[in-house]
Amino acid sequence: MADEAGGHVPATRRQWDERLSVWFERYAHSRWAAAEPYWGMWCIPQSRLPVLPGDLADTTAVELGCGTAYVSAWLARVGAHPVGVDISASQLATARRMQIEFGLRFPLVHGDAERVPLAAACADLVISEYGASLWCDPYRWIPEAARLLRPGGRLVFMAESTLARMCLPEEGPATERLARDLFGLHQVVRRGSSGTTYRQFALPHGERIRLMGGCGLVVEDLIEVQVPPDAANNDFPEYPDEWVRRWPAEEVWFARRRLPASETCRRRPTRRRRDGNESPATVRANGQWQRSHRRG
Repeated sequence: MADEAGGHVPATRRQWDERLSVWFERYAHSRWAAAEPYWGMWCIPQSRLPVLPGDLADTTAVELGCGTAYVSAWLARVGAHPVGVDISASQLATARRMQIEFGLRFPLVHGDAERVPLAAACADLVISEYGASLWCDPYRWIPEAARLLRPGGRLVFMAESTLARMCLPEEGPATERLARDLFGLHQVVRRGSSGTTYRQFALPHGERIRLMGGCGLVVEDLIEVQVPPDAANNDFPEYPDEWVRRWPAEEVWFARRRLPASETCRRRPTRRRRDGNESPATVRANGQWQRSHRRG
Protein backbone atom coordinates (compact mmCIF):
# COMPACT_ATOMS: atom_id res chain seq x y z
CA MET A 1 0.00 0.00 0.00
CA ALA A 2 1.22 3.51 -0.77
CA ASP A 3 2.07 5.58 2.30
CA GLU A 4 0.85 9.09 3.06
CA ALA A 5 4.28 10.69 3.33
CA GLY A 6 5.44 10.12 -0.22
CA GLY A 7 2.60 8.32 -1.92
CA HIS A 8 -0.72 8.98 -3.52
CA VAL A 9 -2.39 11.16 -0.86
CA PRO A 10 -0.28 14.34 -1.26
CA ALA A 11 -0.23 13.87 -5.03
CA THR A 12 -4.01 13.53 -5.18
CA ARG A 13 -4.46 16.61 -3.01
CA ARG A 14 -2.23 18.67 -5.30
CA GLN A 15 -3.90 17.43 -8.48
CA TRP A 16 -7.37 18.34 -7.22
CA ASP A 17 -6.37 21.70 -5.80
CA GLU A 18 -4.27 22.78 -8.78
CA ARG A 19 -5.98 21.20 -11.79
CA LEU A 20 -9.06 19.01 -11.44
CA SER A 21 -11.20 21.27 -9.25
CA VAL A 22 -11.42 23.90 -11.98
CA TRP A 23 -12.68 21.35 -14.47
CA PHE A 24 -15.27 19.77 -12.14
CA GLU A 25 -16.52 23.06 -10.68
CA ARG A 26 -18.70 23.55 -13.77
CA TYR A 27 -20.90 20.63 -12.66
CA ALA A 28 -21.54 21.93 -9.16
CA HIS A 29 -24.48 24.27 -9.72
CA SER A 30 -26.53 21.93 -11.91
CA ARG A 31 -26.06 19.01 -9.52
CA TRP A 32 -26.96 21.07 -6.46
CA ALA A 33 -30.05 22.33 -8.31
CA ALA A 34 -31.21 18.89 -9.49
CA ALA A 35 -34.81 18.01 -8.61
CA GLU A 36 -33.80 14.33 -8.42
CA PRO A 37 -30.37 12.81 -7.71
CA TYR A 38 -28.54 11.35 -10.67
CA TRP A 39 -25.51 9.14 -10.74
CA GLY A 40 -22.26 8.45 -12.50
CA MET A 41 -20.83 9.38 -15.85
CA TRP A 42 -24.19 8.92 -17.60
CA CYS A 43 -26.21 10.93 -15.04
CA ILE A 44 -28.73 8.13 -14.49
CA PRO A 45 -31.59 9.37 -12.27
CA GLN A 46 -32.30 7.87 -8.86
CA SER A 47 -35.64 6.54 -10.13
CA ARG A 48 -33.75 4.33 -12.60
CA LEU A 49 -30.63 3.63 -10.54
CA PRO A 50 -31.66 3.48 -6.84
CA VAL A 51 -28.39 4.33 -5.11
CA LEU A 52 -29.89 6.16 -2.13
CA PRO A 53 -32.03 4.21 0.32
CA GLY A 54 -35.54 5.49 0.85
CA ASP A 55 -35.52 5.92 4.62
CA LEU A 56 -33.20 8.91 5.01
CA ALA A 57 -35.04 11.22 7.43
CA ASP A 58 -32.86 11.94 10.49
CA THR A 59 -30.09 9.72 9.11
CA THR A 60 -26.56 10.81 9.99
CA ALA A 61 -24.48 10.45 6.84
CA VAL A 62 -20.81 10.89 5.99
CA GLU A 63 -19.80 11.48 2.36
CA LEU A 64 -16.18 10.45 1.78
CA GLY A 65 -14.51 12.39 -1.01
CA CYS A 66 -17.48 14.73 -1.27
CA GLY A 67 -15.98 17.14 -3.81
CA THR A 68 -18.48 19.97 -4.21
CA ALA A 69 -20.85 18.08 -1.86
CA TYR A 70 -23.84 17.75 -4.16
CA VAL A 71 -24.60 14.26 -2.83
CA SER A 72 -24.61 15.68 0.69
CA ALA A 73 -26.96 18.41 -0.52
CA TRP A 74 -29.34 15.79 -1.91
CA LEU A 75 -29.25 14.01 1.44
CA ALA A 76 -29.89 17.22 3.39
CA ARG A 77 -32.96 18.02 1.30
CA VAL A 78 -34.72 14.83 2.40
CA GLY A 79 -34.03 15.31 6.08
CA ALA A 80 -30.66 13.59 6.54
CA HIS A 81 -27.79 15.14 8.49
CA PRO A 82 -24.74 14.87 6.19
CA VAL A 83 -21.09 15.63 6.81
CA GLY A 84 -18.91 16.10 3.73
CA VAL A 85 -15.22 15.11 3.88
CA ASP A 86 -12.74 15.97 1.14
CA ILE A 87 -9.00 16.33 0.77
CA SER A 88 -9.22 19.28 -1.63
CA ALA A 89 -9.56 22.79 -0.18
CA SER A 90 -10.57 24.05 -3.63
CA GLN A 91 -13.43 21.58 -3.90
CA LEU A 92 -14.66 22.49 -0.43
CA ALA A 93 -14.52 26.20 -1.28
CA THR A 94 -16.91 25.53 -4.17
CA ALA A 95 -19.13 23.49 -1.86
CA ARG A 96 -19.33 26.39 0.60
CA ARG A 97 -20.33 28.77 -2.20
CA MET A 98 -23.09 26.35 -3.18
CA GLN A 99 -24.26 26.17 0.44
CA ILE A 100 -24.66 29.93 0.50
CA GLU A 101 -26.39 30.07 -2.88
CA PHE A 102 -28.87 27.26 -2.10
CA GLY A 103 -29.34 28.00 1.59
CA LEU A 104 -28.29 24.53 2.76
CA ARG A 105 -25.90 24.23 5.69
CA PHE A 106 -24.09 21.12 6.85
CA PRO A 107 -20.52 20.46 8.06
CA LEU A 108 -17.68 20.28 5.54
CA VAL A 109 -14.44 18.74 6.79
CA HIS A 110 -11.06 19.20 5.11
CA GLY A 111 -9.60 15.74 5.64
CA ASP A 112 -8.32 12.49 4.20
CA ALA A 113 -10.89 9.69 3.72
CA GLU A 114 -8.18 7.21 4.67
CA ARG A 115 -7.81 8.91 8.07
CA VAL A 116 -11.16 10.56 8.75
CA PRO A 117 -11.13 13.06 11.64
CA LEU A 118 -14.53 11.92 12.94
CA ALA A 119 -15.53 9.74 15.88
CA ALA A 120 -16.17 6.03 15.56
CA ALA A 121 -19.77 4.83 15.20
CA CYS A 122 -20.98 8.33 14.29
CA ALA A 123 -22.91 7.51 11.08
CA ASP A 124 -25.90 5.56 9.83
CA LEU A 125 -24.77 5.90 6.21
CA VAL A 126 -21.36 6.30 4.58
CA ILE A 127 -21.51 7.11 0.88
CA SER A 128 -19.05 7.83 -1.92
CA GLU A 129 -19.66 8.54 -5.58
CA TYR A 130 -16.29 8.60 -7.36
CA GLY A 131 -14.62 10.11 -4.29
CA ALA A 132 -12.91 7.79 -1.84
CA SER A 133 -14.19 4.89 -3.90
CA LEU A 134 -11.87 5.85 -6.77
CA TRP A 135 -9.06 8.01 -5.37
CA CYS A 136 -8.34 6.33 -2.01
CA ASP A 137 -6.65 3.05 -1.15
CA PRO A 138 -9.47 0.57 -0.41
CA TYR A 139 -7.30 -1.12 2.22
CA ARG A 140 -7.47 2.16 4.13
CA TRP A 141 -10.72 3.90 3.30
CA ILE A 142 -13.03 0.86 3.62
CA PRO A 143 -11.84 0.12 7.19
CA GLU A 144 -12.37 3.81 7.93
CA ALA A 145 -15.92 3.64 6.56
CA ALA A 146 -16.59 0.59 8.73
CA ARG A 147 -15.20 2.42 11.77
CA LEU A 148 -17.56 5.36 11.18
CA LEU A 149 -20.67 3.19 10.87
CA ARG A 150 -22.94 2.23 13.72
CA PRO A 151 -24.07 -1.42 13.84
CA GLY A 152 -26.63 -1.86 11.08
CA GLY A 153 -25.36 1.24 9.26
CA ARG A 154 -24.97 1.20 5.48
CA LEU A 155 -22.03 1.71 3.16
CA VAL A 156 -22.89 2.69 -0.43
CA PHE A 157 -20.28 3.54 -3.04
CA MET A 158 -20.03 3.95 -6.81
CA ALA A 159 -16.97 3.79 -9.03
CA GLU A 160 -15.75 2.41 -12.31
CA SER A 161 -16.29 -1.33 -12.59
CA THR A 162 -13.51 -3.83 -12.15
CA LEU A 163 -14.07 -5.02 -15.72
CA ALA A 164 -13.77 -1.46 -17.03
CA ARG A 165 -10.50 -1.00 -15.19
CA MET A 166 -9.12 -4.18 -16.71
CA CYS A 167 -10.01 -2.99 -20.21
CA LEU A 168 -8.67 0.54 -19.74
CA PRO A 169 -5.02 0.96 -20.76
CA GLU A 170 -2.74 3.58 -19.24
CA GLU A 171 -3.71 5.95 -22.06
CA GLY A 172 -6.69 6.06 -24.41
CA PRO A 173 -10.19 4.55 -24.35
CA ALA A 174 -11.38 1.19 -23.07
CA THR A 175 -10.82 -1.66 -25.49
CA GLU A 176 -12.37 -5.05 -26.17
CA ARG A 177 -9.17 -6.68 -24.89
CA LEU A 178 -7.98 -6.97 -21.31
CA ALA A 179 -5.23 -4.42 -20.71
CA ARG A 180 -4.50 -5.28 -17.07
CA ASP A 181 -4.18 -8.40 -14.96
CA LEU A 182 -6.97 -9.23 -12.53
CA PHE A 183 -4.65 -10.88 -10.03
CA GLY A 184 -2.91 -8.17 -8.04
CA LEU A 185 -5.21 -5.40 -9.30
CA HIS A 186 -4.95 -2.53 -6.82
CA GLN A 187 -3.31 0.74 -7.81
CA VAL A 188 -4.14 1.87 -11.34
CA VAL A 189 -2.13 4.45 -13.27
CA ARG A 190 -3.88 6.60 -15.87
CA ARG A 191 -2.31 9.29 -18.02
CA GLY A 192 -4.50 12.25 -18.98
CA SER A 193 -4.52 14.13 -22.28
CA SER A 194 -2.14 16.69 -20.77
CA GLY A 195 0.34 13.97 -19.90
CA THR A 196 -0.40 14.15 -16.17
CA THR A 197 -0.29 10.80 -14.38
CA TYR A 198 -3.11 9.97 -11.96
CA ARG A 199 -3.10 7.15 -9.43
CA GLN A 200 -6.47 5.59 -8.71
CA PHE A 201 -7.61 2.31 -7.17
CA ALA A 202 -9.57 -0.85 -7.96
CA LEU A 203 -9.88 -4.38 -6.57
CA PRO A 204 -11.10 -7.72 -7.86
CA HIS A 205 -14.61 -8.46 -6.61
CA GLY A 206 -13.53 -11.37 -4.43
CA GLU A 207 -10.80 -9.34 -2.76
CA ARG A 208 -13.19 -6.46 -2.11
CA ILE A 209 -15.78 -8.79 -0.56
CA ARG A 210 -13.15 -10.35 1.69
CA LEU A 211 -11.85 -6.91 2.68
CA MET A 212 -15.31 -5.70 3.65
CA GLY A 213 -16.06 -8.91 5.50
CA GLY A 214 -12.87 -8.52 7.50
CA CYS A 215 -14.03 -5.04 8.54
CA GLY A 216 -17.39 -6.27 9.81
CA LEU A 217 -19.30 -5.32 6.65
CA VAL A 218 -21.79 -7.64 4.96
CA VAL A 219 -22.25 -7.13 1.20
CA GLU A 220 -25.96 -6.92 0.40
CA ASP A 221 -25.92 -6.07 -3.29
CA LEU A 222 -23.81 -5.11 -6.29
CA ILE A 223 -25.31 -3.31 -9.28
CA GLU A 224 -23.30 -3.57 -12.48
CA VAL A 225 -24.77 -0.53 -14.15
CA GLN A 226 -26.35 -0.95 -17.57
CA VAL A 227 -26.45 2.41 -19.32
CA PRO A 228 -30.00 3.27 -20.51
CA PRO A 229 -30.36 3.56 -24.32
CA ASP A 230 -31.22 7.26 -24.10
CA ALA A 231 -28.31 8.21 -21.81
CA ALA A 232 -25.36 10.19 -23.16
CA ASN A 233 -21.83 10.77 -21.91
CA ASN A 234 -20.09 13.74 -23.48
CA ASP A 235 -17.36 14.31 -20.89
CA PHE A 236 -15.64 10.96 -20.43
CA PRO A 237 -14.53 9.67 -23.86
CA GLU A 238 -12.54 6.81 -22.34
CA TYR A 239 -15.75 4.77 -22.45
CA PRO A 240 -17.12 4.76 -26.03
CA ASP A 241 -20.82 4.20 -26.51
CA GLU A 242 -20.31 0.89 -28.29
CA TRP A 243 -18.31 -0.38 -25.28
CA VAL A 244 -20.85 0.48 -22.60
CA ARG A 245 -23.72 -1.06 -24.56
CA ARG A 246 -22.02 -4.43 -24.02
CA TRP A 247 -20.27 -4.16 -20.65
CA PRO A 248 -20.69 -2.22 -17.39
CA ALA A 249 -18.38 0.76 -16.98
CA GLU A 250 -19.69 1.49 -13.48
CA GLU A 251 -20.79 -0.46 -10.44
CA VAL A 252 -22.53 0.35 -7.15
CA TRP A 253 -21.82 -1.58 -3.95
CA PHE A 254 -24.16 -1.88 -0.97
CA ALA A 255 -22.97 -3.21 2.38
CA ARG A 256 -24.13 -3.06 5.98
CA ARG A 257 -22.20 -2.96 9.26
CA ARG A 258 -22.69 -6.27 10.97
CA LEU A 259 -25.13 -6.25 13.87
CA PRO A 260 -24.32 -7.82 17.23
CA ALA A 261 -25.28 -11.50 17.21
CA SER A 262 -28.31 -10.87 19.42
CA GLU A 263 -29.76 -8.47 16.84
CA THR A 264 -29.26 -10.41 13.62
CA CYS A 265 -32.44 -12.48 13.94
CA ARG A 266 -34.57 -9.34 14.22
CA ARG A 267 -33.77 -7.94 10.78
CA ARG A 268 -34.98 -9.08 7.41
CA PRO A 269 -32.29 -8.89 4.70
CA THR A 270 -32.49 -6.18 2.06
CA ARG A 271 -33.94 -7.59 -1.15
CA ARG A 272 -33.03 -6.27 -4.58
CA ARG A 273 -33.82 -7.73 -7.95
CA ARG A 274 -30.84 -8.40 -10.17
CA ASP A 275 -32.59 -8.29 -13.53
CA GLY A 276 -32.31 -4.51 -13.82
CA ASN A 277 -35.92 -3.96 -12.75
CA GLU A 278 -37.02 -2.47 -9.47
CA SER A 279 -38.31 -4.66 -6.69
CA PRO A 280 -41.47 -3.57 -4.85
CA ALA A 281 -39.24 -2.41 -1.98
CA THR A 282 -37.22 -0.24 -4.36
CA VAL A 283 -40.36 1.25 -5.85
CA ARG A 284 -41.50 2.17 -2.35
CA ALA A 285 -38.10 3.70 -1.59
CA ASN A 286 -38.16 5.82 -4.74
CA GLY A 287 -41.69 6.92 -3.96
CA GLN A 288 -40.52 8.01 -0.53
CA TRP A 289 -37.70 10.03 -2.14
CA GLN A 290 -40.15 11.83 -4.40
CA ARG A 291 -42.59 12.56 -1.57
CA SER A 292 -39.84 13.76 0.76
CA HIS A 293 -38.35 15.99 -1.94
CA ARG A 294 -41.69 17.57 -2.70
CA ARG A 295 -42.18 18.30 0.99
CA GLY A 296 -38.75 20.01 1.02
